[in-house]
Amino acid sequence: MVAKIKSGKSLKGALNYNENKVKQGKAELIGAVGYLKEPRNLSFYEKLLRLTDLAERNERTKTNTVHISLNFANGEKLPTELLQQITQDYMQGIGFENQPYLVYRHSDAGHPHIHIVSTNIKASGERISLHYLGQNQSEKARKAIEIKYQLVKAEEQQKQKPDIKAIPAEYGRQETKRAITNIVNQTIRTYKFTSIPELNAVLRQYHIEADRGSKDSRVYAKGGLVYWITDKKGNKTGVPIKASSIYGKPTLKTLEEKFRLNETLRKPLKEKLKTTISQALQKSTDRTSFEKLLKAQNIEVLFRRSDDGRIYGATFIDHENKAVFNGSDLGKEFSANPLNDRFHKNESVQQTTSSSPIAQTEPSNGNADLLDILLAPDQEDIGALNKIKRESKKKRKGLNL
Repeated sequence: MVAKIKSGKSLKGALNYNENKVKQGKAELIGAVGYLKEPRNLSFYEKLLRLTDLAERNERTKTNTVHISLNFANGEKLPTELLQQITQDYMQGIGFENQPYLVYRHSDAGHPHIHIVSTNIKASGERISLHYLGQNQSEKARKAIEIKYQLVKAEEQQKQKPDIKAIPAEYGRQETKRAITNIVNQTIRTYKFTSIPELNAVLRQYHIEADRGSKDSRVYAKGGLVYWITDKKGNKTGVPIKASSIYGKPTLKTLEEKFRLNETLRKPLKEKLKTTISQALQKSTDRTSFEKLLKAQNIEVLFRRSDDGRIYGATFIDHENKAVFNGSDLGKEFSANPLNDRFHKNESVQQTTSSSPIAQTEPSNGNADLLDILLAPDQEDIGALNKIKRESKKKRKGLNL
């Protein structure tokens, strides 16, 4: 069992997320602990009011929302009654047994999982500390539950590495904010990246882009961030969505905290990735074969190229371990210049060879300029010829005098 705890400042946002899943037929409310009515008889506002009533008893605490997901291994059969008991044991283990909470069973992924929405403000107005809650109380509760109910352990579950792929966004196919929210939150939750460009390397696969604006814009100056849906060519479409309006609030400030954490989390994956890339470089003869060798290892390389085709950067996405690395962060041999020397020069030679005038007796119009360049005399030769002509002309003038 894998437990994930997210804290926030919007009880309504957390509740809306789950209720929208219910409306879509992708979730079911299976528990309402600390409420006076049965789950099926509760209205949206009754669910929300019970939590906000407690949150308002401590106005100084802004982070008053706790959103937990308990994720189980593929193939585990967990009836509703068992999930309710597991939830009760878990909430008691983390010190939330006296708090009201809502339990939703979700069916929008390949593995069974539930979401729990609660608040960390007690009836007395006292705040339950969330500091190290995930590392300490949650880990102890998780391990005890795994043993008690004979569940697949988190360590073994991680090895299964279920690859739940989001559907790329398409402007107009679904509501923009919802499409962006689903893809951005899944990417942030599963991938380890340390910069906006690294985050975008993953998001662009799903036609989403995080944008800080130009450096002279108000958005950039204020540390703002918006998300766009893009078309297949990467062009921005529609209107941008503010990061602060998305559930989970993936703002620049939030992401910068994630960058620091991911820097540590991805370190153990670095050496293995370097070895795999080095082996692919040794075996490859050109850029295409290099990309294919890496793709076979579930690694994607994205080259940044100038208008003339020169490589000025590379980003490696390890989809197997969900980690993103800029080439220069892995080592000098994976940075722009060495990669460009290896691939760009080879491609230039191949292009020149294939475009040779000897190989084409009747070149097309598209190759006419290239042939003119290849057949034209060097600039130095032209200068020398002009000099000879000028000197000959002077001599003829002298003779005529």
